[in-house]
Amino acid sequence: MLLEMKVTCIVADPFTNRPIVILNDESGEKTLPIWVGLAEATSIAMEIENTPRPRPMTHDLMKNVIDLAGCEVLRIVITELRESTFYASLYLKKDGEELAVDSRPSDAIAIALRTQSRILVEEDVINAALRIEVGEEKQTMREILENMPDEGFGKYKM
Repeated sequence: MLLEMKVTCIVADPFTNRPIVILNDESGEKTLPIWVGLAEATSIAMEIENTPRPRPMTHDLMKNVIDLAGCEVLRIVITELRESTFYASLYLKKDGEELAVDSRPSDAIAIALRTQSRILVEEDVINAALRIEVGEEKQTMREILENMPDEGFGKYKM
């Protein structure tokens, strides 16, 4: 089953200090943490904050190419979690035909934000992600998120 989700914040992994994009469903009951690179986190944060950019960043460039090619971004879907790696597809429409393009979730999210497209996640991916064990104490991601203080859910400092 596909769930529509929104980017709610970017936090730092408490063990590695790597950025994590936090997606939530509309009810706020389902959460999906996705580890991303610093460049992708910066791109996502800049779009969320409407930060002016003097020159196009990579995801701005991709949006421009998609537009100039006459395509429309219909949605992105985070489809799978395999061996601690998330997989996604970017769904485009061109001349009435729907095209699926393999994508890293971080890139797909950055493009979805720029095109105001839906972010969908397979429910099985959410359940699998919350069972991932991290850190020396082998805490699950669910335990980490549940025990994180509210101030931990601020913006990731770039």
